[in-house]
Amino acid sequence: MQKGKIGVSSDNLFPIIKKFLYSDHEIFLREIVSNAVDATQKLKTLASVGEYKGELGDLTIRVSIDKKKKTLTVSDAGVGMTSEEIDKYINQIAFSGANEFVEKYKNDAQAIIGHFGLGFYSSFMVSKKVEVITRSYKDEAEGVKWECDGSPEFELTNVKKERRGTDIIMYIDDDNKEFLEDYRVEELLKKYCKFLPVEIAFGKKKEWKEDKQVDTDEDNIINDTKPAWTKAPADLKDEDYLKFYKQLYPMADDPLFNIHLNVDYPFNLTGILYFPKLKKNIEVQKNKIQLYSNQVFVTDSVEGVVPEFLTLLHGVIDSPDIPLNVSRSYLQSDSNVKKISSHITKKVADRLNEIFKNDRKQFEEKWDDLKIFIEYGMITEEKFYERAEKFVLLKNTEGKYFTLEEYKNIIKDNQTDKDKQLVYLYATDVDAQFTFIEAAKNKGYDVLQMDGQLDSHFINHLESKLKDSRFVRVDGDVVEKLIPKDEKQEMKLSEGDRLDLTPVFHGQLPQRGKANFLVTFEAMSENDSPVLITQNEFMRRMKDMAEMQGGMSFYGDMPDNYNLVINANHPLVMRINEDKEKDLEKDLKGMKSKISTLDKRRAELEKAKEGKKDEEVPSAEKEELHDVSNKLDELKKKKETLLNEYGQKNKLVKQLIDLALLSNNMLKGEDLNKFVKRSIELI
Repeated sequence: MQKGKIGVSSDNLFPIIKKFLYSDHEIFLREIVSNAVDATQKLKTLASVGEYKGELGDLTIRVSIDKKKKTLTVSDAGVGMTSEEIDKYINQIAFSGANEFVEKYKNDAQAIIGHFGLGFYSSFMVSKKVEVITRSYKDEAEGVKWECDGSPEFELTNVKKERRGTDIIMYIDDDNKEFLEDYRVEELLKKYCKFLPVEIAFGKKKEWKEDKQVDTDEDNIINDTKPAWTKAPADLKDEDYLKFYKQLYPMADDPLFNIHLNVDYPFNLTGILYFPKLKKNIEVQKNKIQLYSNQVFVTDSVEGVVPEFLTLLHGVIDSPDIPLNVSRSYLQSDSNVKKISSHITKKVADRLNEIFKNDRKQFEEKWDDLKIFIEYGMITEEKFYERAEKFVLLKNTEGKYFTLEEYKNIIKDNQTDKDKQLVYLYATDVDAQFTFIEAAKNKGYDVLQMDGQLDSHFINHLESKLKDSRFVRVDGDVVEKLIPKDEKQEMKLSEGDRLDLTPVFHGQLPQRGKANFLVTFEAMSENDSPVLITQNEFMRRMKDMAEMQGGMSFYGDMPDNYNLVINANHPLVMRINEDKEKDLEKDLKGMKSKISTLDKRRAELEKAKEGKKDEEVPSAEKEELHDVSNKLDELKKKKETLLNEYGQKNKLVKQLIDLALLSNNMLKGEDLNKFVKRSIELI
């Protein structure tokens, strides 16, 4: 028997392991099973090159629990170890402290990953004692037992062991009893070891007999040793890719497409990525791509390996070239990772372009599901934008799809404004904005459907990319001003009529929360709506974006400002104007005459002041000017109140405003009920 101390200069290696090297206790099982796989793979290699000539036999790795002894055991039939190898791999961990160790291995973590050594020590995170019983594959090797109770002291003895390989027996401590439960161990094996290349058995398969589950004679193999990504694309059919997807995500809807990655230069990378069906309310679940290293599960936090927008994908990436830290749990930033990230971006873009070119019909059918993903990529990744320009689609309100180039050619003749800017009209709600869409179509314009969650951001991004172009929401202004041209329409209402009608319409403006309404008049066609409600494009877009993201609360907290646009050429508006003149003729005539006289006198007094210093103006003139101004203000206020009160009682004014609100989906509840009753009365 040999006794000794593990080669560490710190008083106790194990607190460092528990607190520093391994952040997550559950990965101990991954490390122990991975070491067993490495030992088995090494034996297979030795056999293939003729260095081991014995029978390989059953190479299944077996994981077992003994609840009475409180042990968890991992057994393999791999290369095993001699006492010298135990001394080399287990006893000689020579480092003066954790910091020095990390410094030593930070640029070459792979040098120790896979070695039967450091990963083995993770077993002490959950164990009060660990035994290693092993026998080397070498001829005339004897069995060896190593044991340690978590202090630097160990014992090494020769024992009888019939078969080559290694048993790691972990005596689970009281704080980690969960690892003596079958369900917990199976859960960990399925998480970390589901695709390891050597079969792993955990107990026996069960079947129902006489209303209870009983063990069968068949091993419960928990892993698929040849997952789809390890096979050549030529050997897989569509149903194989779908079957593997269901293996990864049993509850998910079928994916849209997949990409099979298979690179061996300048780095090794395999994997299968899937485009999932994303719901409109973007599910930013950045834990759906699983990262493996030689089929060992590492993490599902892959932000460091793939660009932000690709974290929306599902699937598997496997690369031994992605550097990992000691616990294989966290990615380290280095140039290799950046190369891999760029390559994956290129492969995704190439695959989308290939589908678009080879089967545009299928691409268009799936566009509504792909759209949010592609827009996200174009907004956040410059190189992806450059590639995606060829296949990103715009959908119009008639459900037709166009590339950026195709759409530009369709609208350039009719939708270029007087300043040579190309105007892209769009709707965010086809039903709510139907009236505006129809008005635009009647002018020969085309309207895009931009109702996705990222569309307000995407529109801003496109405006920064497309030369001499801007996007205008179809309800952002009256149709004549959406795309300003040189021609001008005559306005039938005089300036005086417009001044009088403003307070009339103000009398019926809706009172709703923080919303403000500004009454304006526009020269429009007689066939256009009599009253429209529009909203400033910039402010509305800023408020839309503020709803989606933080840091823009300034815009989100501002009131909604709307324009109540009155068609100055519509017969109904002309009728309201005529009725107003007739109904208020007596009062208005006298007021207007007095206002006109006072306006004239004020102008004379203002002219008399011109070029004079204040002290040169006679006091009488000053007093008269002050008196005239006050009387004018009083008369105008009185006139405005008269017109405002007239408007409040005018059912036609209220009806036209409610129609405008209704066409904007802004008339609801009690107001809608009153509108219906009034409509019946008016009919």
